[in-house]
Amino acid sequence: MKFHLNSVHTNFIIALLFLFISCKNESAPNQEVKKAAESNEESTTNARAENNKIIMFYGNSLTAGYRLEEHESFPSRIEDRIDSLNLAYSVINAGLSGDTSYDGLKRLDWVLNTKVDIFILELGANDMLRGLPLKNTRENLVQIVQKVKAKYPDAIIGICAMAGAPNMGADYVTEFEKIYTDIAKQEDITYIPFFLEGVAGNSDLLLQDGKHPNAEGQKIVAENIWKSLQNLLNAKKVIKI
Repeated sequence: MKFHLNSVHTNFIIALLFLFISCKNESAPNQEVKKAAESNEESTTNARAENNKIIMFYGNSLTAGYRLEEHESFPSRIEDRIDSLNLAYSVINAGLSGDTSYDGLKRLDWVLNTKVDIFILELGANDMLRGLPLKNTRENLVQIVQKVKAKYPDAIIGICAMAGAPNMGADYVTEFEKIYTDIAKQEDITYIPFFLEGVAGNSDLLLQDGKHPNAEGQKIVAENIWKSLQNLLNAKKVIKI
């Protein structure tokens, strides 16, 4: 179930135009029946949406879908998969381009005003690219996980691993990548393997900057994350609608 304000407005306008045009050919009783049916369908859809569990993808530009259309981001593609399976989940893309782990920590309280059932954390890449202290990155990510746990104790949490760039030096890369496995074990959360596997380094699947997946690359990212996410959905005992 999707919540895209622009598409809702567009559909509403189209619906109004349709009703305006069709009113010339329909009798008043028929119009009333049609309006009642449409109202009932909308109410049913809204009720189902309100009962859906929430999956939140929390990250940076990789999650946000940098320079892509909204429907091309991996959270949106995963949402399409969920909708096709009629699973009672809605997806929130809480990615913000440029975010470091510290930025993510700072905005978390506001984001968590929305209840989440599955929280997928994807941060740290910008810390690495800026050469920020690994100790700080680790602490920020741990605090994010712990804040989610404190606010929503029943939420399932996953953390997406990130590979270090070779030019950062072998020691830095080793310690950086270790952050994700350590946090997964320490906090007893789900470890999601490097989600850019098969995309990173492949110019055909990246934008011209060589860092962000293009639309085709996002499809592969979605498949990589789905392998772990579907196990979490099963863990929540999702009931088909």
